[in-house]
Amino acid sequence: MIVDAVRSPIGKKNGTLSHIRGDELSAQVVNALVGRNGVDPAQIEDVHWGCVTQVDEQAWNIGRNVALTAGWPVSVAGTTVDRQCGSSMQTNFNAAATVWSGQLDLVVSGGVEMMSRVPMGSNNGSMSPLVYEHHDIVMQGISAEEIAKQWGLTREELDRIGYESHQRAARAIDGGRFEREVVPIELDVPAPDSGATLVRTRFAVDEAVRRETTLEKMAALQPAFIPDGVVTAGNSSQIVDGSAAVLVASEAKASELGLEPRARFVSFGVVGVDPHLMLHGNPEASAKALAKAGLTWDEIDVIEVNEAFASVVAQFLADTGLQERYEAGDVNPNGGGISLGHPLGATGARITATLVSELERRQARYGLATMCIGFGQAIAAVVERV
Repeated sequence: MIVDAVRSPIGKKNGTLSHIRGDELSAQVVNALVGRNGVDPAQIEDVHWGCVTQVDEQAWNIGRNVALTAGWPVSVAGTTVDRQCGSSMQTNFNAAATVWSGQLDLVVSGGVEMMSRVPMGSNNGSMSPLVYEHHDIVMQGISAEEIAKQWGLTREELDRIGYESHQRAARAIDGGRFEREVVPIELDVPAPDSGATLVRTRFAVDEAVRRETTLEKMAALQPAFIPDGVVTAGNSSQIVDGSAAVLVASEAKASELGLEPRARFVSFGVVGVDPHLMLHGNPEASAKALAKAGLTWDEIDVIEVNEAFASVVAQFLADTGLQERYEAGDVNPNGGGISLGHPLGATGARITATLVSELERRQARYGLATMCIGFGQAIAAVVERV
């Protein structure tokens, strides 16, 4: 059961949240999660925390450190998961699996990525030369370009997806659609007129959305990865800071504690795909999750596909035949990674929180969230509102 799902507001690169550590941000998020549900942290058995760049402030098992930073009892265990962009969707999978198997009854799943403070790639990873003997490994932006080329996607199509993401996110903020999922964060930020003076600030609204962008402005942007490419900063996910968390419980534990679950995880699907193209596995992961649930796309009311790049969204729509559903607002109805940002380790839990809230707003039954993953994977989850 998904008892609740919350997230911090997402901070733009070097923005408001760049002044707080990821473990401290996460601590506020998980404390808000248990606090508003009246759950004693001592009841939590484990914290499953997604994080990609596990170095410096995000090193040393940040999942355990989040529980310690939150002031929870030492009995609350914690672990950290790296499935790249799908990390906190994988923590959802792990948490649900431990509950399904009867090993645990109350778990916090979530993640964090402070991309301003711990830059992507700063963990200096390397791959064996044996990998390169089998695969042409490239950076994700090149894969995004390859997908655009192979699926015949134009710059105009990608810019329209980017523009629409910002418009939808702005409407969602103005319409209060994120109010149930976003928990305000208290932190000290430098005063505008004096960097030496810190001012206590309540941060409550996503700040990466570009409300004033236009298709003309987006068309003026230069390609980001290759000179004649179609992938730009405007049709790619933003580098941001954020954290999100999901409270996962067995039915028995929810009943025992008097909790009222909002939804439940029905099924998951994971898949490995060509690590050169890398980002095209969402349709297959979704198909696996749908098959496990015994459902079809016609029965899914709301779909979240992580906007790693606009080309990923366009390829997903083309392969699943969901273009009309996107135009109707059933796919990414409230924007996504292009507008809100993609805090790598937190995004899986973030889109879960957004999906649950949207299902409730529509009084709809089923939703699906899916994410492509670096080096050729994808993960998807089917959620049912209860």
